[in-house]
Amino acid sequence: MLLTGDYHTHTQYSHGKGTVLENAMRAKEIGLKEIAITDHGFEQLAFGLRHRRMPQLIKDCKEASEITGIPVYVGTEANLCDDNGRTDLVCADYKDFDIYLMGIHRFVKFTRFRDFWYMLVKNSFHTSFHIKPSASLIRYNTKAYINAIKNNPIDAITHINFQSFCDVVEVAKAARDYGTYIELNAKKVHISDEETEKIRDTGVHFIIDSDAHSVDRVGDTELVDKLLERVKIPREQIDNIDGKFPKFRFKAFKERYL
Repeated sequence: MLLTGDYHTHTQYSHGKGTVLENAMRAKEIGLKEIAITDHGFEQLAFGLRHRRMPQLIKDCKEASEITGIPVYVGTEANLCDDNGRTDLVCADYKDFDIYLMGIHRFVKFTRFRDFWYMLVKNSFHTSFHIKPSASLIRYNTKAYINAIKNNPIDAITHINFQSFCDVVEVAKAARDYGTYIELNAKKVHISDEETEKIRDTGVHFIIDSDAHSVDRVGDTELVDKLLERVKIPREQIDNIDGKFPKFRFKAFKERYL
C-alpha cells in the first residue's frame, strides 16, 4: 500500500541506524510526499532524544527538505509517563516540533513509583510470561492513554497495546472524539484482528506508519498490508493513503495557540 507520508521513523538521534537525510532520500525514492523524523522522547533513559541536540536535528530536517524537495517534519515519539496522561513533551518544547506521536515504552522516567510499577513492571511481567493481564492493569493503562489524549494535542497513538494492555475501544473512542489517530504500526504486531475490528467500529481514523529504525524500512507497510487482508478497514478511514494527507491535531493546536 503506497503511503502519502510516513510519520513514524527513527534516526541516529535515538536508536535508529540512518541519518535524517538518508531517511528523507529513501522516502523520496519510493514516492512518498512527506516524512516525519520521530525519535524517542526526552525521558526515554536509554536512547531518547536530548535537548542539546535539538538545534542540529531541526537544521538536519530543514536541509533534508531542501535537498529532497519534500517536507521533512521534526517530530517525536513521546513517552507516556503516568496515568494522569503526562508525557515527556512539554509545552515549552512545542515550538521545536511539527509532529507529536505518543506511546507506552519501557525504561522511561516515570512520574511516580506507582507508574513505574504498572507501566513497566506489570506490563513487562504479563507480556513476558503470556499471563492474562489483571483488570486493574487494564484500567490503569486505559486511564493513562485517555488522559494523555484529553490533556495533550497528540497526533497519533503509536503501536497501541504493544507490551502493554488497555481497553482499545475506550481509547479509540477518546482518540476519535479529540482528533487523535490510531496508528497501524508496520514494525510490530501490537493488536489482534479482533481488536482491530473493535477499534475500526468506533469510527476513529488511522494512519499507517513504518516505525522504521533503518533506512530500508522507511515506507514499508508489509505487516499492515497483511493485517488489512484479514480485517477490512474502509479506505476512507485511513488518512495517509490514496493521496490524502492527515489532518494533524498538533499543527492545528499550534496555529491556534502559539
